[in-house]
Amino acid sequence: MRITVVGDVLLDVDLSGSANRLSPDAPVPVVDVTVADRRAGGAGLVATILTREGHEVTLVTVLSDDDRAGQLRGTLDGTSVIAGRSGARTPVKTRLRAAGHAIARIDQDCAIPPAPEVTPAMIRAILAADAIVVADYGRGLLANAELRAALGERGRKVPLVWDPHPRGAEPVASTWAATPNALEAAGATGSAVTGVHSASSAAKELRTRWGCRSVVITLGSLGALLNESDSDLPLVVPAPLIHAPDTCGAGDRLAASLAVQLASGAALAAALRGAVTEAAAFLAAGGVASLTRPDNASYLPGDTAEALQVVHETRRAGGTVVATGGCFDLLHAGHARALSAARALGDCLIVCLNSNASVRRLKGVGRPIMDEADRIDLLLALECVDAVIVFDEDTPDAVIRRIEPDLWVKGGDYVADELPEAALLAGWGGIAVTVPFYPGRSTSTLAAAVARVG
Repeated sequence: MRITVVGDVLLDVDLSGSANRLSPDAPVPVVDVTVADRRAGGAGLVATILTREGHEVTLVTVLSDDDRAGQLRGTLDGTSVIAGRSGARTPVKTRLRAAGHAIARIDQDCAIPPAPEVTPAMIRAILAADAIVVADYGRGLLANAELRAALGERGRKVPLVWDPHPRGAEPVASTWAATPNALEAAGATGSAVTGVHSASSAAKELRTRWGCRSVVITLGSLGALLNESDSDLPLVVPAPLIHAPDTCGAGDRLAASLAVQLASGAALAAALRGAVTEAAAFLAAGGVASLTRPDNASYLPGDTAEALQVVHETRRAGGTVVATGGCFDLLHAGHARALSAARALGDCLIVCLNSNASVRRLKGVGRPIMDEADRIDLLLALECVDAVIVFDEDTPDAVIRRIEPDLWVKGGDYVADELPEAALLAGWGGIAVTVPFYPGRSTSTLAAAVARVG
């Protein structure tokens, strides 16, 4: 469907790494940055989410002509951008993270600029939409009278979801659902919103003030509360229980999902239930961090891109990357125990798997016994294996260089210092280690036993 996203955009930058020491000149942590991610924020984040789902998305916004605006456009690949001139530098919000936790946020050029002018193309995009999401980040665009008139007109015909901001404009009366969070609702009403009871009062007050069809107040782990214009009884939609240390983008995800559900013909209550579920799934998958993936849906088992993404996200969270390698032809108990022990040493386990051709060169005629695709499937079926990356060379050196693991793990039938990969890992501070070896378990022994039975 054609979805128009209207609102302010900014450039989000995430600098992630580890913090294992304090600065000698001040009692502050020193963050060794290993990953730098840039993405569109504000209305740009909503547009990115919807574009990745395959919708025809038009982003109506204003942009500067500085270098940052060029970077923003680069992150919005696949989204049609119709932008007026902002008259101000592109705002940037940089988050500094260590071990997955935010340490600081640095804002640049985030002061409120004058309300910008809008262009005829921006108005046309609003009037042609099948659904509209307003993502107001308080930078003046939604205060423009002409833009508000167009939104008011189109909202009488198609779903309009408005995600407000404390410094932004009030939603237009034709809004189907306004979606403030608890803090935003508290700021708008002047009363604390700490739970369902206070949220119910705030939602009713805001719906009356704004004149919109409904108000949805998001309550974090409690879910969301809906107050519709034709009922004083609120509906509480509980959120699924998930572990999400970073909730950035949850409100954007919910507003985007709500608009899609409504445009598909769902009633408000059903649409909200679907939106809450999708917002929880978004956070469980990593939230905004998941949007740095090239194309999550295109990954195949054993795909290099999948393994590299696992490495990227583990490092982003400050975790330890563990890798091992081998043919894994006829998976047996010794393999399973060694892989489980390897995974326990870090935060992800990447298995570097010899391809069919590589196994044949190493093991001779008749090997591998199991095809490459089957070996991948069996390995990924193990809970301890996070990703598999296939290599065609005789040694895993090339893929080891690509993933630069912190730990390279082999069975105890090897000596760690004598592993050929040890010197390679030393180049980036990684080390080679061994885990217990279980004698009597081997592919050759298992194959021989099967042959005798046959």
